[in-house]
Amino acid sequence: MANITLTRLTEDDREQFILDNQYAFRYGAMEEFGERDNHFEEDGEIISRKTIEDSIDHGIAYRIRQDGKIVGGLVLRIDETTQHNELELLFVHPDIHSKGIGYAAWQEVERLYPETKVWETCTPYFETRNIHFYVNKCGFHIVEFFNSHHPDPHDPDTGEENSYEGVESEGMFRFEKQMKTN
Repeated sequence: MANITLTRLTEDDREQFILDNQYAFRYGAMEEFGERDNHFEEDGEIISRKTIEDSIDHGIAYRIRQDGKIVGGLVLRIDETTQHNELELLFVHPDIHSKGIGYAAWQEVERLYPETKVWETCTPYFETRNIHFYVNKCGFHIVEFFNSHHPDPHDPDTGEENSYEGVESEGMFRFEKQMKTN
């Protein structure tokens, strides 16, 4: 396995980070649904620019590097008080999927944040590759399935109470990984 490191996102790389993230998510949806996909948030994107920008603005963004070359990225939200932390975004360039890069990046996240008590993340129901990754590789457990019968009580973009105006919930899995019990 090549050397995987995480480096903080720089302002001059922000635009490319957004484009790389959208490409990776769009690629996953196209693999699953093909051209008939109707899961886009905006302008043919699975994940909107606003969602990514909000995540970067309210979190800690990193570039995933393999032997120094950018191969992906991730965004974390760290709560120093509760140590109940979130993995908001994680993507690896589709050309190098299934080479252990995402898992190595996740191990580096755990090493960087040893005080974390619980990690949380979400992924759409159709991202079977992500579900496999989080459950079978990283040790997360599915703890909730948001859908039309059990909607997410918080707006995924703002974290505020969800108004559900015009929202059709097709399904998101919420995962947790217990790190510490005290």
